Amino acid sequence: MTAVRTPVLETKLPAVGTTIFTVMSAMATEYKAVNLGQGFPDFACDPKLVQGVTEAMVQGHNQYPPMTGVPVLREAISAKIQTLYGRRYDAGTEITVTAGATQAIITAILAVVRPGDEVIVLEPCYDSYVPNIELAGGIVVRVPLTPGTFRPDFGRIAAAMTPRTRAILVNSPHNPSATVWTRQEMLQLQELLAPTEVLLISDEVYEHMAFEGHPHQSAAAFPSLAARAFIVSSFGKTYHVTGWKVGFVAAPASLSAEFRKVHQFNVFTVNTPVQFGLAAYMADARPYLELPAFYQRKRDLFRQGLAATRLRLLPSEGSYFQCVDISEVSDLPEAEFCQWLTREVGVAAIPLSAFYGDGFDQRVVRFCFAKKDETLHTALERLARL
Repeated sequence: MTAVRTPVLETKLPAVGTTIFTVMSAMATEYKAVNLGQGFPDFACDPKLVQGVTEAMVQGHNQYPPMTGVPVLREAISAKIQTLYGRRYDAGTEITVTAGATQAIITAILAVVRPGDEVIVLEPCYDSYVPNIELAGGIVVRVPLTPGTFRPDFGRIAAAMTPRTRAILVNSPHNPSATVWTRQEMLQLQELLAPTEVLLISDEVYEHMAFEGHPHQSAAAFPSLAARAFIVSSFGKTYHVTGWKVGFVAAPASLSAEFRKVHQFNVFTVNTPVQFGLAAYMADARPYLELPAFYQRKRDLFRQGLAATRLRLLPSEGSYFQCVDISEVSDLPEAEFCQWLTREVGVAAIPLSAFYGDGFDQRVVRFCFAKKDETLHTALERLARL
């Protein structure tokens, strides 16, 4: 009898293992720590949003929607972008609803990157970027943001560009550093890319979390960038519903057409009642217009508490993250410090080294303050011993 065996599989992603987010969340549970590691809220969304989705279900919106997204939601997205950033995207040909921003990013990469193409990523970067490029057969070109400030170094970006550069990934407001690109930096990027055929994938999932003095600069507001950009955003981040996994991509019609070719075969479409619920909810702009103040208050509460510790606060210009320098607290590497902090202090954080391909350690860790006030107070009480 022939032996039963599973065929040996050569992995497509040999460098990918269990993510640091999974490790730290498991440790937080084991040690009953306050989990300020993973980036999701621990509070509820607006009941009106849930009601809108429920009503859509009751009204019978439970079958496949159009592959590109329900028209009323795409119209609402187009109107919002035009109002905020001054560029009109055609709802029919230039807006696509996606199963979250992560799906949007890999779909954009699969649509435009061919084997051997180079794609520039600015480190530290969100952990899906590199595997996405590798799955497309592309070559990852890592360019560090300036250590300490996390500002883009356009000299290094320019030096990394070659005739094989297909795209560059930019994220602002930035995860994990909480920096926000300035208008001048966006203009520099526009000038750098203008004479090239390089595409831009602009990850703007924290677009409504840019704080006082640091307005979000969408690629949509810069004509030469918008003409070459896939602009990605997330309803999950904006409306506190990360588990719903709904986002969108805005791109010129020719780019959207290629994006949709991949989208229809890796997702096809996004669940119908949630799309109708989101469209109805977007009729009121206040929830996203008031979001910066909502999170800035939480940021300030958290920073005030951390100021009493020996952790050195780095700027938090946007997103719902706060980075701190641990140099005066511990000699441990970032990852070991985060494990110690979870185990001994009862607060989970994420090492910034996890966002670098070479594990670059600059003694900085990241906290998420998208939490109830009582959660933040509990964490601060524990961190006070530092």
